[in-house]
Amino acid sequence: MKAAVLVNHSNASNAFEIREVEKPTITADELLIKVDAFGLNFADVMARQGLYKEAPELPSILGYDVVGTVEKVGNKENNHLIGKRVVSMTRFGGYAQFAKTKTAGVSIISAKMSNGEALALATQYSTAYFMAYECVSVFEGDNVLMHAAAGGVGTALTQLLKLKGCTIFGLTSSNQKMDYLKQNGVDYPINHVEENYIDVIKKQLNGNKLDVAFNSVGGSTFKKDMSLLQKGGRILLFGAAERSGQGKGKFKTLKLAWKFGIFSPIQMLMHSQAIIGVNMLHISDEKPAVIKRCLDEVVKMTENGLLNPHVGGVFKADQIGEAHALLESRKSKGKIIVEW
Repeated sequence: MKAAVLVNHSNASNAFEIREVEKPTITADELLIKVDAFGLNFADVMARQGLYKEAPELPSILGYDVVGTVEKVGNKENNHLIGKRVVSMTRFGGYAQFAKTKTAGVSIISAKMSNGEALALATQYSTAYFMAYECVSVFEGDNVLMHAAAGGVGTALTQLLKLKGCTIFGLTSSNQKMDYLKQNGVDYPINHVEENYIDVIKKQLNGNKLDVAFNSVGGSTFKKDMSLLQKGGRILLFGAAERSGQGKGKFKTLKLAWKFGIFSPIQMLMHSQAIIGVNMLHISDEKPAVIKRCLDEVVKMTENGLLNPHVGGVFKADQIGEAHALLESRKSKGKIIVEW
């Protein structure tokens, strides 16, 4: 089979090669999917830059989500899945014509759902659902802040939170994305490059503060978000995009950690606040039933017309470098996919 193999930690145009590799072998609790398309996630960019410690050693095959047809199962009890069109999360290995995954990591989808819509539901919508519907409870009228609101997870979070009646402040770095944010449901789009989002939010809330902040950037933005949280507020950290593009090295990582600042559990106790870290890779490792529940729910909600995944770019396998460059540029909206 063919795979887009990460061969070095460099810029997007030079990091990958399309190679012939062996098909994955599966165990009893796994299945093999003939892949029609795979999705990109920002963690892939971090892995390509050599900044994601969970990534396999070079040469490696990245990829967290695929859509395709089940070709083989490891347990005959799952024979009913053979031939079914599914969307699935993978623990790497998704950038290939065949990918393996845990049986609990797949959801059957209808023929009417496009590859792009399906792939958005896997990592990004499932992550958003896990955070907004399982990690915290949000209610009508809650004030919520979202970083990278035009990205895949940001798009999903906006739609899920609007179903709950939240008021959403969405950050972007481009004026070209402002209309997209409004159309997707963001109440107050903010270009954080041109405006200090702390000042804008404080002015708009007129003395009130945020109930929840969803932060995929980390670093210096963490302290800013904490300053905006009201008593009982919660901040969910699910990435450290501020580290991207800074080069490898322990010093750079320590610098990022320093930017987070120092905080104490006593501070959390006194203000009845919470900091929640989210790493879906470890959730899938330790609690596959949770992943299955989240994925099945967002598939069902989409097929019922409650969610509307946005596809921000469709590429062919030999354009994997272009796809990565677009995602890394932060100029994309929604989900970027690559088709074989």
